[in-house]
Amino acid sequence: MRTRLLPLLIVLMAGVLLALGIPLGVITAGVEQQRVVVDRIDDAARFASLAQFVTARPDADERNKTPEEDERRATLRTELARYYDLYGIRAGVFYRDRTPMAAAPVGLPVPQDGEAARAFSEALAGRRSHDPHQVWPWDDKGRIPVASPVIRDGDVVAVVMTDSPTGQLRSHVLRGWLLIAAGECAAMLVAVAAAFRLTGWVLRPVRVLDAASHDIATGRMNARVAATAGPPELRRLARSFNEMADNVEDVLEQQRAFVADASHQLRNPLAALLLRIELLALELPDGNAEIASVRTEGKRLARVLDDLLDLALAEHTAADLQLTDVAALAAERVDSWHPLADDKGVGLTYEGQSAVTGWADPVALSSALDAVIDNALKFTPEGRPVTVGVAPDGERVHVTVADRGPGLTDDELSRVGDRFWRSGRHQNVSGSGLGLSITRALLTAGGATITYAPHPPHGLKVTVTVPRTAP
Repeated sequence: MRTRLLPLLIVLMAGVLLALGIPLGVITAGVEQQRVVVDRIDDAARFASLAQFVTARPDADERNKTPEEDERRATLRTELARYYDLYGIRAGVFYRDRTPMAAAPVGLPVPQDGEAARAFSEALAGRRSHDPHQVWPWDDKGRIPVASPVIRDGDVVAVVMTDSPTGQLRSHVLRGWLLIAAGECAAMLVAVAAAFRLTGWVLRPVRVLDAASHDIATGRMNARVAATAGPPELRRLARSFNEMADNVEDVLEQQRAFVADASHQLRNPLAALLLRIELLALELPDGNAEIASVRTEGKRLARVLDDLLDLALAEHTAADLQLTDVAALAAERVDSWHPLADDKGVGLTYEGQSAVTGWADPVALSSALDAVIDNALKFTPEGRPVTVGVAPDGERVHVTVADRGPGLTDDELSRVGDRFWRSGRHQNVSGSGLGLSITRALLTAGGATITYAPHPPHGLKVTVTVPRTAP
């Protein structure tokens, strides 16, 4: 769920940051350019004040000139030249007929087209430049023209024109954008960290609920959820889950108690009934078929009651987990079953390592192996082998019992281990159908598992898996 929730939050946060960052970048560029434009307007106003009283043209008759005008013109030319040398900004003062009064560099022409010509025309109309086009960092050929009118006695007598390079402006804008990008990246990192914390806070109760559900599904009915973290809705869900688990545990406990009590209570009447059957058999002729059938069914019923009681106890008793030598325990169980295997003519052998440790309840694991080996010997024909092996596999230990019996079909493999289930082909073989159910209950209590698979070319392979790490 986190992999689906995190990208959504990150995309939303990135969209918000971009929606804020792009306008901020545009505003930053505009502010930087406006600062440059205002500075150029101030410079143009200063040059206009110097040119305001220079009325004689450079090529006019010397008799019409005054020393004061010559001095002002010289001062204007000197200031324009120093301005150009110091800042690299071309500047000139032009009469209304576009002839130059003074310019730096010398010979600077009057713009004939483009934005500069528009600014010059606006200045002739008495308006200052105020809104040149925006220069962006990648616009390396752009320039900023600024024109200011020279007004004398209410009339525009000349125009001051400046033409500025944009390298420094573009550098300032780019530096501002880099700062904005760095701030956006830092904000994005903070947002991602906050998204991780938020998703963790929201999903942590969900993970705990999932783990508790898995524990209950695998038989650990005492699993509960601490309803102290996460949003209020998930805390209410955790409390509801705990109430449900309590009710389920109570119902299962009642069922187990009923099965145990019923099995225990039925054993005494059944024992009395079997005793009366034996007394009745003494009064009938030897070999009576009916009494033999009744005796057999009675013994089968007694075995079913015993298995029911064992199943109830197996589901109720907590496992006593210990660090156990699984290989030695399996080899010991093989030795214990050798007499029965020899009596049936089945070759029971142990194959595997001599010492492999795992965490298990030794009594429960022994009982489970006894049930599996008993089944293997029961269904394996004379002269065929039954092999028990132990092998480590990372964090687990696999105990396999493989026989060469008739095996099970795919449908039968899906049902093996169910209570009272027996294959239709094995109805004549003694048993109650509860042995493997008891085995599964014993193993599940200790965190172990049991699986069934075909053993080609024919036969059944049962695998008991025991964890190697402490619970």
